[in-house]
Order: sequence, then C-alpha cells, then structure tokens
Amino acid sequence: MTPKTAGVPDGGWGWVVAAAAFAVNGLSYGVLRSLGLALPDLAEHFDRSAQDTAWVSALALAMQQAASPVGSALSTRWGARPVVMAGGVLTSLGFVLSAFARSLLHLYLGLGLLAGSGWALAFAPALGTLSRYFSRRRVLAVGLALTGNGASSLLLAPALQLLLDTFGWRGALLLLGAVTFHLTPCGALLRPLALPGDPPAPPRGPLAALGLGLFRRRAFSIFALGTALIGGGYFIPYVHLAPHALDRGLGGYGAALVVAVAAVGDSGARLVCGWLADQGWVPLPRLLAVFGALTGLGLLAVGLVPAVGSPDSWGAPLLVAAGAYGLSAGSYAPLVFGVLPGLVGIGGVVQATGLVMMLMSLGGLLGPPLSGFLRDETGDFTASFLMCSAFVLSGSFIYMGLPKALPSCRPASPLPPPPPEMGELLPVPKVVLLPPGGPHSTVDAAC
Repeated sequence: MTPKTAGVPDGGWGWVVAAAAFAVNGLSYGVLRSLGLALPDLAEHFDRSAQDTAWVSALALAMQQAASPVGSALSTRWGARPVVMAGGVLTSLGFVLSAFARSLLHLYLGLGLLAGSGWALAFAPALGTLSRYFSRRRVLAVGLALTGNGASSLLLAPALQLLLDTFGWRGALLLLGAVTFHLTPCGALLRPLALPGDPPAPPRGPLAALGLGLFRRRAFSIFALGTALIGGGYFIPYVHLAPHALDRGLGGYGAALVVAVAAVGDSGARLVCGWLADQGWVPLPRLLAVFGALTGLGLLAVGLVPAVGSPDSWGAPLLVAAGAYGLSAGSYAPLVFGVLPGLVGIGGVVQATGLVMMLMSLGGLLGPPLSGFLRDETGDFTASFLMCSAFVLSGSFIYMGLPKALPSCRPASPLPPPPPEMGELLPVPKVVLLPPGGPHSTVDAAC
C-alpha cells in the first residue's frame, strides 16, 4: 500500500529509510573500496598484471554509476522497494558466481557486470526515496546516509583481509555474497510514499522514464554541466592521494595517515554540513558553489605541498592540506543530492539522482587515467592535482548560474518563494501547503 500524505513527512518512518540508505551506501561503495584488497591475490592466482586485475573494480564502479539512470527509471515505474531488493539479489549472485571463476573474464562478468548492475539498481533509488521523506532536515538525512561509505570501509577493510587470510579469495567472495545480500532487506524497508508533487501517472517511453526531459530545465542543465566537470577531479584523490604522499617523501604509514585524515574529515563534514544546510541561513545552490570551490582550493594545496626531508617525517603540511580537502569534499557531497528537489521538484528527484550518478561516472572514468598519464609524463602527481583542482573549480564556477547561487543587489518582491519540494523553477502556486516546521522563509533579493 502507498500511504497518502498532505506534505513531506520530514521524519517518522523517514529515519528508518535513512538507516536503510546508510546500509545501502555501505554495502555498495564501502564494499567497492575494500574490494581492492583482494586484487593482489587475484593477480597471483591468475598470473596476470595488476593493471588487468584492476579492471575488476573499475568495471564494477563504472557499471554502478553509469547504469544508475536505469535503476531510477525502473524505480519510477515500479517503485523503489522491488527494484532495490532485486539489486541486492543481483549483487549477491555476482559475488557468489565470481567465487567459482576460472579466468579474469568470469570476474569481469560476475563482479563487473552482474554485481555492478545490482549496485546500480540499489543506490540511486534508495537515496532518491530518502529525499522524498524529508524537507526541513533533508540534507542532514542525506549526509547521514552518505557516511555509510566511510563507516563500512573502516569495518570491511580489516574484516575482508581476515577473510582473505583465512579462507582465500574464493571463500572471501562467497562470504561477501552473503553480506551484500543484506541489500534486499534494506530495500524492503523503503516504504512507498505518495506526495502532492508526484506525476499523476508513470512516465511512458524509455526517454521519459530515464528522466532525460529534465535537461530541458535550465537550472538542471547548469547543475549537470558543473557536476560533470567536478566529477573529472573529485575521484582522483580516491586513487592517487596515497601515491602522491609517497612521492612527497612520506613512508607507508605516513601515506596511510594522510588518507585516514582526509577520510575522517570527509565523514564528519557530511553530517555537520547537512545540519548547517538545513538551517536555511544560506541557499543550497550558494553553499554548493562555495564548498565546491573550497574543495578545488584544497586539492590545489594538496598538489603544491613541498616534499618532506625524511620518510620518518609526519608531513605536517600535507596532513593539513589533506584535512582541509577532506572537510570541504565531505561538505560538498550531501549538497549535490540535497539541492536536487529544489531544481527538479520532488516528483523527479529519483530520476535526477540517477542522472547525477551517471554524470559523475563520466568524469570519474576519465579523471584517474588522465592523472596517471600526467604522473608518467612529469614524474610526480603535482600536475595531476593541479588538473584535478582546475576541474573542480571550473564546475564550481558553472554552479554560479544556478538560482540563488549569487547574492542579489535589491530586495525581491514580497511573494514567498516556492517550497523546495515544488522545484525552484516551477510557478509559485496560489496556495502552498507546507509541512509543520517547514523550511524557514528567508528574505532574498533579485537584480
């Protein structure tokens, strides 16, 4: 049954949905991050190079992000609950079949294609459903869900290494299949919700189901272009921050500390920025542009830090730069998804989430290889992080074209702005029904 509501409930069962989205994030991106621990064992078993085995994780990530619009389209047609549950079954099946692989091709198909497709069906519908359950505390709820990545990485990385040492890579993949099957009960918790902004009928045709019509909206097109540019640099530190620390002269433990500082700052900032954004003191598009720019400046600082004199050094300048980058990148992450209901309306937020994942995947697939090419040509990662910073700063500059991203120069008309659930570009209705304790009205201005 689909419960009817006069407005966004802003809590209640929404906190259960937030917990489910937290688990979905951890069982997708957390598992993906930890999967790299198994790659050396795979390279040794199949007698292949590290580059060949790295494609296992790369294909899984590419499929998870690039196919996210398909998950959103299916969720729009049949609801998020069955789609996420089916994604859990596919992901678990991919791991179980990969445990019996006889070649890397089997792993490409099992982990890359099958498990990646399952993750694509799970992540975007879960996060989109979470946005529908909140209004006043939406960004905080999204930030809470996105911390599942870091929490899962901290738990799964040592657990997976123990499984590899105890049962080998085949046994570890079998047990990961059992772990990822928990995506299915997470999907069962996504209770359907009918809201006033929903379309009267499911979209007809594949293009409408994918939500490609959202690109006809100027605000979403600006947001999409800026997000694609930022995606070109946003994922480079995930791959090359530790090698960059080693190039700067740090030892192995020093490089691990740099990564840990950035990860802790990232996780903590997601919650703090979510709370700050929900206060309504600053428009979300303005916060998005500001924290995107700060992320670019943090990456610039990471790339320009001087080399240390000894591998035993703690590398204080790089630690500070990595911490600043982690704080700004973590603040940016929940805003990307929190701003969507205000740009496309609550009825299109699930489709928009899938499109955002696809756009970020395009940059994510191009950025790290280009960074590695610059490392090979120049001898270190300085040029790579300068390029990374340029991508992020360019995308943040594009965000300035969003509504309310820039301060205005004269008081606006006394008409109240539309609530975020209706979309900022839609006409202001004559009668607006806000949920209790809804978004704070702020005086804005226009030129």
